[in-house]
Amino acid sequence: MKHISVLIKPASSLCNLRCTYCFYANVSSLREVRSFGKMKEDVMEKMIANIYADLEAGDHLRLAFQGGEPTMAGLSYFRKLTAYVAAQKKQVTVHYAIQTNGMVINDKWCRFLKEHRFLVGLSIDGHPLAHDRHRLDAKGRGTFARVLQTKRLLDAYQIEYNVLCVLTNPLAKEAQRVFDFLKEEQIAFVQFIPCLADLDATSTNDYALTPRSFAGFYQQLLAFWLQELKQGRYLSIKLFDDLLNLLVRQQVTACGILGNCQVQYVIEADGSVYPCDFYVLDEFRMGYIQEQTLRELFSQDCSQQFLCQKKDMPSKCTQCPFQKMCRGGCKRMKDAMYVDSEGFCGYQELLKDFTPRINEILGLLQGVRQ
Repeated sequence: MKHISVLIKPASSLCNLRCTYCFYANVSSLREVRSFGKMKEDVMEKMIANIYADLEAGDHLRLAFQGGEPTMAGLSYFRKLTAYVAAQKKQVTVHYAIQTNGMVINDKWCRFLKEHRFLVGLSIDGHPLAHDRHRLDAKGRGTFARVLQTKRLLDAYQIEYNVLCVLTNPLAKEAQRVFDFLKEEQIAFVQFIPCLADLDATSTNDYALTPRSFAGFYQQLLAFWLQELKQGRYLSIKLFDDLLNLLVRQQVTACGILGNCQVQYVIEADGSVYPCDFYVLDEFRMGYIQEQTLRELFSQDCSQQFLCQKKDMPSKCTQCPFQKMCRGGCKRMKDAMYVDSEGFCGYQELLKDFTPRINEILGLLQGVRQ
């Protein structure tokens, strides 16, 4: 039984927001074609057919939609896709997910998402002021109030969702405020996404996360999280869950957590396929899903070179007690959370706090679940 996860960009880099830190706006600007527009129906059908070509009865398939803003492909696109998937003959269990800024989600969308049991990733940046500082519409206006309406709709329709929060350098200094917001809004699942400098950056900016800010934020967050556990309340924080899965269950649930790239199937709106969402660039294009299956695409030399590419680890890493479980971490995240120019590693600092508490955490989790 296989578990295959595919990330699809049905509207390429099109978006109805103008977030100041958007990493994909930067990535797409470095390509010959900035946006491939909306995925055409014939591309969608060939994509599903070639994904299913590698599957067998009993397999699990996760189709996740991202952008840009994937809802800009239109609700009709998603209705056609889910209908086409349902018409496939192989008995495959399909799981759907979508990452959205929430701007166009309404009752029609919610009925569709509920019917097909989509897991929704809703972008909310920590608290109103932080959100409206960076997540702006085309007219430069903040979008927090509109996104909070979407959260209320998801709650009303009982749609499963996670909150995705971009962790900027300024926001990392407001851990208490962020945690209070999560509690106030009764958010059960949150993932903090490190804010990255542009791929082609030649200078620093004030919002890209640094290792010191990363460490400070998560050390405070850990203290707040443990206090909640002691009071019988559990909040799922993605990085903490990933660490427990790795250290206790020996399960890898985050790409790059062991320092090596994993296979990601990233499909752009024109059907072009890439090995990683951070590197959807012309030089990493492996081919087109309309022409080859995923297995064929990822058996090529170019994909293996990307996956096996060695990175230079700082000398500090060779002496690190966590070297075997990190190996330098994700290469794209290195400037945001690992070793900085002064030799400080934010991830090491967090692990120093987290790992001695694992038995305490497991005991508290057991009490919460009982």
